[in-house]
Amino acid sequence: MTSVIDAHHHLWNPAVRAYPWMVDELAKPFTLEDLRQVTASAGVDRTLLVQTVSDLAETREFLATAAASQGLIAGVVGWVEPTGDVAGQIAELRDGPGGDLLVGVRHQVEDEADPDWFARPGVVDGARSAAGAGLVTDLLVRFDQLPSATRLVDAVPDGRFVLDHGAKPPMGTEDYGVWETGVREVARRPQVVGKLSGLFTLDHQELLPVAVAHLIDVFGPDRLVFGTDWPVSTLAQEYADVVARTRELLSGFSTSERDAVLAGNAVSTYQLQPL
Repeated sequence: MTSVIDAHHHLWNPAVRAYPWMVDELAKPFTLEDLRQVTASAGVDRTLLVQTVSDLAETREFLATAAASQGLIAGVVGWVEPTGDVAGQIAELRDGPGGDLLVGVRHQVEDEADPDWFARPGVVDGARSAAGAGLVTDLLVRFDQLPSATRLVDAVPDGRFVLDHGAKPPMGTEDYGVWETGVREVARRPQVVGKLSGLFTLDHQELLPVAVAHLIDVFGPDRLVFGTDWPVSTLAQEYADVVARTRELLSGFSTSERDAVLAGNAVSTYQLQPL
């Protein structure tokens, strides 16, 4: 079996810090050892560890954890204050333990009420600084924030962007068409990659194949990456089941296309070191 990279998962410990978004079912530690066990059983070779809170301290911890993971965690998508001194924050993180494993940054924009959050003063400058530092900007957005995200991408033409969780298609609702149009528009920008992650916990799972088909249509197999969104994904399925179901959704791809989505595109998008 070819290499598999889980390009989206988390670790946390509610005894150490608060997670405002966390539901009770997830309120327990998920550790590096837990990750090692589930990835081994599912045939996943490497992962990307993604931020969960707006806290530089968490990013420092994640980088140190990645450095101690013996190659399992190939990179970290961390958090920096998006309207602050982004270049300075990145430089500080890179000077610390595991700093060379910082591959991207993310802010949880989906939790911001403003659908035009990316127009806030300083956000574009921050994204330009991230691009200048060679980092990906992960876009965690709602469907109504897609137009604003698209304008950000246009304002940073030399940046690299990843649309987390396919912008969470609102399947079975009257907003689905808005999502469909918004995703199609942002995907017209070649510097945007779609992430097939966080989809199995959404409502109306019977409609998921249609939404995934749309993501496949607008991004194509050369601009999609795979992620489990573990341990959030445990609300719906076990880790190995998420990997298996994703493979099923990609059954129409050729072997080379499937390999690209499951590993190769993550390497090129996040500029990971080859195995």
